[in-house]
Amino acid sequence: MTSSHSTQPPENTQPAPLLDLLATLDLEELGSAVMSVQPLSTADTADGSLPTPLPETFAEDITLFRGQSQKQPHGRVFGGQVLAQGVIACGRTVRVIEGGEKRRLHSLHAYFMRPGDDTQPITFSVERMRDGRSFSTRRVHAIQHGKPILSMSASFQDPDAGLDHQDPFPQTPSPDTLPSLAELFEGVDHPAARHMAEGRAIDQRHVEGNLFATPATDRVADQRVWMRATGTLPDDPLIHDAVLAYASDYSLLETILRRHGRAWTTPGLRAASLDHAMWFHRPARADEWILYAEHSPSAQGGRGLGIGRMFTEGGILVATVAQEGMLRVPSPEEHRR
Repeated sequence: MTSSHSTQPPENTQPAPLLDLLATLDLEELGSAVMSVQPLSTADTADGSLPTPLPETFAEDITLFRGQSQKQPHGRVFGGQVLAQGVIACGRTVRVIEGGEKRRLHSLHAYFMRPGDDTQPITFSVERMRDGRSFSTRRVHAIQHGKPILSMSASFQDPDAGLDHQDPFPQTPSPDTLPSLAELFEGVDHPAARHMAEGRAIDQRHVEGNLFATPATDRVADQRVWMRATGTLPDDPLIHDAVLAYASDYSLLETILRRHGRAWTTPGLRAASLDHAMWFHRPARADEWILYAEHSPSAQGGRGLGIGRMFTEGGILVATVAQEGMLRVPSPEEHRR
């Protein structure tokens, strides 16, 4: 059955890539099931001993969703897509408790386990781990071809008051003074360039210049990227959180490449997201400008870590992101072979 939670924008004049993203986030709910723990029996083990009992959390109900995959130039599912769909799937199972406001997503922790196939849909299995007095915890597995490609936990909280402080907003040029990727790659006859010019639902503007064609002049582990959806999003806060999660996966690992004078076109470069964590501090709209201030504290062992902070154009800190990725670059000896 089709979900009743419409994610369509208020008008049909939205850019095609944004309509595609919203359709990708409009998951189809397949139904619910209850997982039961079977009675313990010595017949379940080879030596006749009692098996280890399953934790009670595994006896909770699950809800299944299905979502489409966006086509990508490299043929693999974009990590931000499956992350955002996981946010939607988990959020759809969080209900208003005792007449209060609906709980908002405040954190997610995810592992990318396998590359996804962008020609096939993805099934999301959401486990309702706990609904407490203030927090709801969910776990979701994204499944293709019978195997998980992503495993994620997410937590939602009732609106609450408390101590409040934040890091200062970095001094940054206005996004209106910077070229978009669509402008930079317009007319370039290459599949990846055409995708960035015409196929992305997120407008990105690099303050220090992008790394898609050439490496940076300054080898520093920091960069700033302005970003927003290319059109107007529905007012549902869950969609805005999902789109922020989607966009958070685009550029964070570039801080490692920038530090080492590499570009995405480096011959033999292999890159993949390994895990992703995100904390949502304050509400924000993903269709308004967000500054993504990014830093890499370390790279080692074929892996690199990126830390990002998201600010509104007005200087409000709305989210913090951490991501570790695999980054493998051939050695000079391998280049000479």
